[in-house]
Amino acid sequence: MKEWKLIIEPKPLRGSLNMAVDEFLFQSLTDEPLTFIRFYQWERPTASMGRTQKIEKVIDLDFCQKNGIDVVRRITGGKLVLHHQEITYSVCSSDDETFSKTLAGSYKRISQALMAGLEKMGIEPSSADQAPPFYAKSDLPCFSHPAQDEIEVNGKKIIGSAQKRTGTKFLQHGSIPLAHDEDLLKAVSLLKEGPAEIRMTSLSGVLGRTVDFGWAVERLVEGFEEFFGVRFGSLKFLSADREKILEIQRQKYGNDDWTLRGQVKG
Repeated sequence: MKEWKLIIEPKPLRGSLNMAVDEFLFQSLTDEPLTFIRFYQWERPTASMGRTQKIEKVIDLDFCQKNGIDVVRRITGGKLVLHHQEITYSVCSSDDETFSKTLAGSYKRISQALMAGLEKMGIEPSSADQAPPFYAKSDLPCFSHPAQDEIEVNGKKIIGSAQKRTGTKFLQHGSIPLAHDEDLLKAVSLLKEGPAEIRMTSLSGVLGRTVDFGWAVERLVEGFEEFFGVRFGSLKFLSADREKILEIQRQKYGNDDWTLRGQVKG
């Protein structure tokens, strides 16, 4: 039985630090099969955009600055996500035997594991068909439409994910809302400027009660363990690891050159 490394963050972190940790894990992958699974939260509401998105087309930066909403740029693709009252998961792996050699293949298998975790919460999820053609080319937020193999409940998206892949190594992370605030998402994403549909739901919305981060993560972990037939060993960062993470945060995710323009000097 394979052993994967599990990180459950004990407290919410700043957006730039969350992104730095995920990139550190991605950089830590070797040519040998290795897998990290991480669950975390955000210190404050944070808008994250995909690697190639133009900030002026997807985020009301003035609104975010006036309302204490952080803004980060991911190294993964995908569309705008408002991280707020949620569980965020990340999977970093170089195990193509388990996850497949393709983005689509690994994306689908991770979705199946996440669905197994949702089922343990008493939720009946389904895998979405392909999104409308206009959605892929639009600047709409991630939770406007479920994309191919993303997870929905009663026609509404409950998990939004994005991936970066280099050869056999990949990072996939995604948002699982505990609760959702569509008005705030519209304000952050410029949707207040015109009519637009948000097809999202949350764990609390589906279950009809407040859902605790720890309770939900336990079931998601069980879903990964059972679907992939693995066991988890905990991972704690060493002092040298934390120094590297903080350097990634300083040079990249806390740097306006990266956040606003997708560029890193040096």
